[in-house]
Amino acid sequence: MMIPWQELSPETLDNLIESFVLREGTDYGEHERSLAQKVADVKRQLQCGEAVLVWSELHETVNIMPKKQLHE
Repeated sequence: MMIPWQELSPETLDNLIESFVLREGTDYGEHERSLAQKVADVKRQLQCGEAVLVWSELHETVNIMPKKQLHE
């Protein structure tokens, strides 16, 4: 189930994004990026509709995923 990010408090949204960024362990290439930069990138993706928040009833967790992946 998709969760509208706009309905979350700014603090809750930031905490969800930070948790997502920290567990992903993504390689950003030659240039390391700060946690704040990574959080800002994910927030921008949510705001422009490239990414969505998804609630898993099975695992009782929230995840962030590309919107196009949701429809696959």
